[in-house]
Amino acid sequence: MRITSNFDSGNIKVINATSPTDIQLEINKDNESDFFQWFHFRLESTPFIEHKIQINQLLDSAYPEGWDDYQAVASYDRQTWFRVPTRYENGTLTIDFEPECAHTYFAYFAPYSYERHLDLVYWAQSHDACVVETLGQTLDGRDMSLLTIGEPSPEKKKIWITARQHPGETMAEWFVEGLLHKLLDDEDSHAAALLSKAVFYIVPNMNPDGSVRGHLRTNAKGVNLNREWQTPTLEQSPEVYYVLNKMREIGLDMYLDIHGDEALPYNFVAGSEGIPSYDERLARLEESFKAALLTITPEFQDEFGYDKDAPGEANLTVASCAVGETFKALAYTVEMPFKDNANLPDPYFGWSDRRSYQFGQDTLAAILNIVDDLR
Repeated sequence: MRITSNFDSGNIKVINATSPTDIQLEINKDNESDFFQWFHFRLESTPFIEHKIQINQLLDSAYPEGWDDYQAVASYDRQTWFRVPTRYENGTLTIDFEPECAHTYFAYFAPYSYERHLDLVYWAQSHDACVVETLGQTLDGRDMSLLTIGEPSPEKKKIWITARQHPGETMAEWFVEGLLHKLLDDEDSHAAALLSKAVFYIVPNMNPDGSVRGHLRTNAKGVNLNREWQTPTLEQSPEVYYVLNKMREIGLDMYLDIHGDEALPYNFVAGSEGIPSYDERLARLEESFKAALLTITPEFQDEFGYDKDAPGEANLTVASCAVGETFKALAYTVEMPFKDNANLPDPYFGWSDRRSYQFGQDTLAAILNIVDDLR
């Protein structure tokens, strides 16, 4: 029997793996950080016998409440990820599983590899409507890629979308993949209508270093990028530094920052109600956008989510708040679950890569509903 995580986004520490019924593991912390929650490893063992895998020390993880009612995902082919029987008690996550193949991959959520990221970026480049630009390099020397989709002109709205500031939130890049496939479909009516009115500026992965390293929440230096938007630096957060500078150069009329939430089993949005410049216009835009999503997809809801900030009390280091205040624009954080959508549960897949992909496409349709009112 063998357990390894020596691959893109792999993360696990083997404590004991001498018996299939007593596999003891822990999760490594993000580099130079105390955050940990993302795991991704491969089990090589005898198929068709019962395995008991325990991941320990989770009371100290980033979001201990995220383990309640959570089911891990597994795959034999790294293409289809399904939920496996999982229980959590007293800081230990236990996976009870009888594999059908000699090799099984396990992960916190369906992984999105760096190679797939590169494939997505350069697939997009093959379309006439898309231009790829390298804004700069990360601390580990990877490209920060910006996709510009549409023909810029003064009358068109400028819509920015960033994803995966927190690298373990892989559903965010699945979301962007779905959105890009729809936006670059020459026969899609939503895409045609939007690109006649707007240009999209999309960063599919804000944190490629953390993604490859198997981090939950931080970049190569252990920095939480979604707390860097007030004063980013090349030394700490070049990813935010480059993107924010480009936003200032180009301008911005709407911003979506795509994330995943460990604890809440719902899709929801978090607005910028607490920023100093929040007014009735922004409130109307927020309500219109949410109303459109509620109409378009039953995957979205507006009952459960984060508490709204009181007036003037927004955290201006957070992307959606900082961008909303800087550009006086509609700015939302979009959150998806690691668990399942409790309103539409799926016991076999839970919330999944495929549902994230579809939610990205549905969100694009909702943008069309408000694009004329952005300015």
